[in-house]
Amino acid sequence: MADTGLYQKQANELSQKLWAIANDLRGNMDASKFKNYILGIIFYRYLSERTENYMNNELLKNDGIQYEEAYNNNDLREMIEQWSIEALGYIIKPEYLFKNFIRRIEKPENDDDKFSVEDLERAINDVTGSTMGQRSESDFSGLFNDMKLQDPDLGDAVSERTELISKVMSRINEIDFMLEDSQFDVLGTAYMILIGLFASDAGKKGGEFFTPTGPSKLCATLASFGLDEAKTVGDCTCGSASMLLEVQKHLTTGRVGHFYGQENNASTYNLARMNMLMHGVEYQKFDIYKGDTIKDDKYGDVKMTVQVCNPPYSLKWSADKSFEDDPRYSGAGKLAPKSHADFAFLEHMIYHMDEEDGRIAVLLPHGVLFRGSAEEQIRKYIIRDLNRLDAVIGLPANLFHGTSIPVCLLVLKSKRNGNSGNILFIDASKEFSSGKNQNTLEDKHIEKILNAYAERKDIDKFAHVATMEEIEENGYNLNIPRYVDTFEPEPEIDLDEVANQIIALRKEMKEVDAQLKPYFDELGLKFPFGEEV
Repeated sequence: MADTGLYQKQANELSQKLWAIANDLRGNMDASKFKNYILGIIFYRYLSERTENYMNNELLKNDGIQYEEAYNNNDLREMIEQWSIEALGYIIKPEYLFKNFIRRIEKPENDDDKFSVEDLERAINDVTGSTMGQRSESDFSGLFNDMKLQDPDLGDAVSERTELISKVMSRINEIDFMLEDSQFDVLGTAYMILIGLFASDAGKKGGEFFTPTGPSKLCATLASFGLDEAKTVGDCTCGSASMLLEVQKHLTTGRVGHFYGQENNASTYNLARMNMLMHGVEYQKFDIYKGDTIKDDKYGDVKMTVQVCNPPYSLKWSADKSFEDDPRYSGAGKLAPKSHADFAFLEHMIYHMDEEDGRIAVLLPHGVLFRGSAEEQIRKYIIRDLNRLDAVIGLPANLFHGTSIPVCLLVLKSKRNGNSGNILFIDASKEFSSGKNQNTLEDKHIEKILNAYAERKDIDKFAHVATMEEIEENGYNLNIPRYVDTFEPEPEIDLDEVANQIIALRKEMKEVDAQLKPYFDELGLKFPFGEEV
């Protein structure tokens, strides 16, 4: 289990650095825009340092030569570029290394050596251009589209834009990425910090892009429970890819054959690909697709070992009759209603489950547990016909940025073995630490939930293993209070004790009245309290 204290310390340090950067930018543009420059430059720095580390510490380690010298050797350059493309998926020329830009910003040799924002623009174009026609092209295409270095909001003149971007680059140079610590998602956390620092229209929807650490960790752990490795891991609304990356941490070996993700928001789609690369996932081992998961399934026939998901809650969708022929949605005989696409996302995930050992952990609003009509029929289909629902876990309210509603976590398995005749219900709605703006699911709360899931037995006021007969008797209504009784009776009132307290109070009041009355008499005033003493 990751160290929450260390994570918080790292996040606080990052927050302070980002605040300083944001102060440089926020007078020029809206927060929803300047976050793109901060995240883009963080990523560029990472690509640059990754190039240096690979070249100097791996490829050229035993040759007694550094990357810059090797690249400038005409006899070696072609080989160096080839290896860079094959291993990293891109090329950054020595002159475009982040450290060289920083030197030119802080200590230029002469006027001609001074950094210009146009140098960074050329560097970015050069990096993305190096991937053209290569296997890595789809992973790098458009990654920096949100970082528009000619935007007049940065300044009308090149010199103005250069000054501002130079400040940002220098401050980002001071940040310790701490990527060797696998618990820390720099880009995802940076995104949420920036959203939290400055209110904006984009920021209000931040919860769509990034799942907080606690729920993300719980999802990943439950979905990978008992697994050493996973052939395929997917998230069909992957946001910044934080949950995809979280799964890898909770596999015994940490080995994932291939990651799959899909994201509809263009900026967040870019963020997800950046995040995968920044966390050392080789470009050959992940595919992140841009598109609407419900309308346009990019996965094809791929089946997943592990799937996690935090889809947008109760999203409206067309529910067009054409979807009745979509193999993802046809099994239940009903489509999810237009007003709530929650089950459409879940059915998509079920369709892509590996038949031998597929697992799903998905965060959804509580309504999916009890809403009637079409959703009731889909629920029956998943429980009765497919028999894939393994556990229903109720989580606390106010865990997510942008919404205070409590959510539930559903765990599904393609092969339920000895648990095929029951469903585990856990009421973890009281498992949280209160925060100023948001509640937190900490390691101790996650541990309690995981233990209950592993033990799979009744725990008073916390967990219940419900038989399929119970589920059927309740009309396939999965509302957690039907199965886990959390009622706390009011303590009995001791009437004798109350009477004694009243008597004592009356005695005390008479004593006070006796002390006060002489003062009223002396002043010639009528005593207004109690009876005549």
